[in-house]
Amino acid sequence: MSRETNALDCSEAMELTVGVGEITVAESPQILTCLGIGSCIAVTLYDDVTTTGSLAHIMLPHIAKSPDKSSSARYSDVAIAMMVNEINERDINTCHLKAKIFGGANMFSEIIASNSTMDIGQSNISAVRQELTKRDIEIVVEDVGGHAGRSVLFDLRDGSVVVRTVNAGEKKH
Repeated sequence: MSRETNALDCSEAMELTVGVGEITVAESPQILTCLGIGSCIAVTLYDDVTTTGSLAHIMLPHIAKSPDKSSSARYSDVAIAMMVNEINERDINTCHLKAKIFGGANMFSEIIASNSTMDIGQSNISAVRQELTKRDIEIVVEDVGGHAGRSVLFDLRDGSVVVRTVNAGEKKH
């Protein structure tokens, strides 16, 4: 099945999928994707000088609050630290990084409406914002919350992100 879009020309770029609990750092002309972002958060970091970026598919807010630490990149605090460390290892000045965050949907609104402590999407949004602020990384775009899942395509050629949702279609940030 071919992927057609007016918002993103994939003809010369290689697409890499970032799975749940994974991070990837790459350079232009690659495109990094996260599919099926529900309550999870997709975080992009981008340096427009080097056209290098990173994408994380974050599942949970904080590793310290979890009994299962087997895949630490699933947690916002660890994943964002890993992203910044890998970018630093490439001798890229992290003070130029800009962030975009997507996801954090309330996928079970009927159940969670009566119990806000179960809203993992909102907890993820708050944790990601906190981690980025702690590292002085500006969030330039947010497409978070709501009740619909998203898929994210992060184009390292220009730092743009295309977000696809079932009901709302496609939007370029």
